[in-house]
Amino acid sequence: MRASGDTTAARDGTGVAASSVQLPAGDWATVLDCLCDRFPGIAREQWRDRMARGRVTDVEGRVLDAEHPYRNGLVVRYFREVMDERPIPFEEVVLHVDDDLLVADKPHFLPVAPVGGHVEHTLLARLVRRFDNSDLVPLHRIDRATAGLVLFSTRRQTRAQYHALFRERRIDKGYLAIAPALPELRFPLVRHSRLERGTPFFRMQEVEGVPNAETRIDVQQREGALWRYALQPLTGRKHQLRVHMAALGAGIVGDELYPELTTTDTEDRHRFGHPLQLLAHSLAFEDPLTGQRRHFTTTRTLEIP
Repeated sequence: MRASGDTTAARDGTGVAASSVQLPAGDWATVLDCLCDRFPGIAREQWRDRMARGRVTDVEGRVLDAEHPYRNGLVVRYFREVMDERPIPFEEVVLHVDDDLLVADKPHFLPVAPVGGHVEHTLLARLVRRFDNSDLVPLHRIDRATAGLVLFSTRRQTRAQYHALFRERRIDKGYLAIAPALPELRFPLVRHSRLERGTPFFRMQEVEGVPNAETRIDVQQREGALWRYALQPLTGRKHQLRVHMAALGAGIVGDELYPELTTTDTEDRHRFGHPLQLLAHSLAFEDPLTGQRRHFTTTRTLEIP
């Protein structure tokens, strides 16, 4: 039985999409019995409470209560919830909003969308509540550890045109990073490599093979042992900038995944004191609806310590 996020599924009041699961063959009497058996980490009373609040349905949106009979193959939709979810004590800034787009300036530590132990305290949930718009959808993602610009679609009718900007690489993304000096290298340079999942599963690694990741790297400020770098990802692989900087011998300051794994970041970088020094600084593109050139720049800065 496999659960998965579904961005086209129903959404709750925070804009969080329902997850879906197809019930496998078995001898359970009720849907509740099956869910409890298959998701032992969620207490039976928690499932009962979700059902009582209408947060477990079939694909047609019909609420499934605690007595609903089990049926092999039934597709069940449910909204993820996290008990005692910890708030993120930093605020986003909205730089632009119109009928089709919203540009948000995200702080460090705040996830863009629900993941792991974060559902309510995400950029998406905050913006849905703030603008009362459950149609909001992020057009791309940046890591929870990274601060800076995130572009959202505000309505589904024009979403595909803006998604195509990223798919067809018609959007220029600029990042800044603080990392150790590399005086032995000549800049600007382009790092090409092949990135694949490593160990543990949440880390990426460079491997032999046809390159699938490309980053343009330049130096914006040279000062002592640490420099400020300007990074332009020409592809969009997971953790691409972090892996490429580490591979050059200049792991980004505050990175606990690369070049070596030192923590899984479960304690919010020691209670928010040591953010990753990586910033999604700018976004530029030709608007697919108007042809107008658009350019957005973060309000945040990275200073060399």
